[in-house]
Amino acid sequence: QVQLVESGGGLVRPGDSLRLSCAASGRTSSTYVMGWFRQAPGKEREFVAAIRWTGGMTYYVDSVRGRFTISRGSARNTVSLQMNSLKPEDTAVYYCAAGSRVGGSYYDAVKYDYWGQGTQVTVSS
Repeated sequence: QVQLVESGGGLVRPGDSLRLSCAASGRTSSTYVMGWFRQAPGKEREFVAAIRWTGGMTYYVDSVRGRFTISRGSARNTVSLQMNSLKPEDTAVYYCAAGSRVGGSYYDAVKYDYWGQGTQVTVSS
């Protein structure tokens, strides 16, 4: 089992920045893909970004490319999502996810085995 705990959400104004962190514990694996998904009220869960634990290759949904950066944290088994130039449409609950069988389907929530509890990000003036 793997436990994921997110932190760093909050209320910010359009154009502001926010950094989310995800700490993984338990039986983590170097084969994992770590991802961030988000879900806005009344909408389906949406892929945001992912990173391969080995090699560090990153992936982004087009709507956040150039504004968000996913990275492996300085602390062991942590992943961060740096969010810049935030927009009201970025408002959602953000979830950290991990999976060892994601393969090339990094955008598919079904491929991830473990999920955090979510952290609220609200962008409003």
